[in-house]
Amino acid sequence: MDQLGAMRAFIRVVQTGSFSSTAREQNTSQATISKKVAALEHKLGVKLLTRSSRELSLTQVGSAYYDKCVAIIGELDEAESMARSQMALPQGIIRITAPVVFGHQVIAPVMGEFLALYPEIKVDLALSDKHVDLVSEGIDVAIRAKQLEDSSLVARHLFDNPMLLVAAPEYLQQQGEPREPEELKRHNCLIYSMLKKVNIWHFTQGEKTTSVQVRGNFQCDNGDAILHVALAGSGLAVLPLWMVDEHLISGRLQRVMPDFTPKPLPFNAIYPQNRYVPLKVRCFIDFLKQKLSGDGMFQ
Repeated sequence: MDQLGAMRAFIRVVQTGSFSSTAREQNTSQATISKKVAALEHKLGVKLLTRSSRELSLTQVGSAYYDKCVAIIGELDEAESMARSQMALPQGIIRITAPVVFGHQVIAPVMGEFLALYPEIKVDLALSDKHVDLVSEGIDVAIRAKQLEDSSLVARHLFDNPMLLVAAPEYLQQQGEPREPEELKRHNCLIYSMLKKVNIWHFTQGEKTTSVQVRGNFQCDNGDAILHVALAGSGLAVLPLWMVDEHLISGRLQRVMPDFTPKPLPFNAIYPQNRYVPLKVRCFIDFLKQKLSGDGMFQ
């Protein structure tokens, strides 16, 4: 029995929660993955997984064994990556997750250049505005627009995401244009619900910071949806520069309170805390940071 191969299959079955998903990842059959896990259980003389028609769950012994497998395979992968980095190009699959709109508008357009630069790397990009668990989902790196809160992860700063307060001219004609943050209290504000304090907007004017509690009839966990509602003339929105710049140029949106700048959001590359970061991950983060800061794209 290929014990290391069986351990890798077992780890991915736990992380994906499915024999079939693991089989698709490894380009093999569900029966093959099932046999690998069964052979592992037979060798150990214990039951690792409890199977039902709808779900898989770890036994108590299986949970402890899973943690050990992750640590052992991680050490082996680290040693292999260190050896390869001395004499070879980065290679392998890199699993990335990022917010939906950021992935569409920023990451996807530069992926061709990255893949041409590193032909031995395969990218699996999952776009979601939800914050997935990196370890359980087998994610190598996540791009997130927030401060790091989990001490088991490492954050590398990519750039500070410049934000603008905007509205459609139709809205401003009907409701008037606010001149300072306090006036926002009487306006309909379109709220991004993924922030920790969703209805508090922060503005800077020089060295002065002002916070104001806003309210409105629409909130969403997706910035693109908020953009479309703002374009329809339904309210004011705080959105990233890279999302609204073309609409400002066309006149479909107008910048509001230009003397007061919304607080920028830090964009970070987040990855699990290991002693050694795989070369493929380091190459991707270095590439993305260079692309985001090198051409003034977000300045």
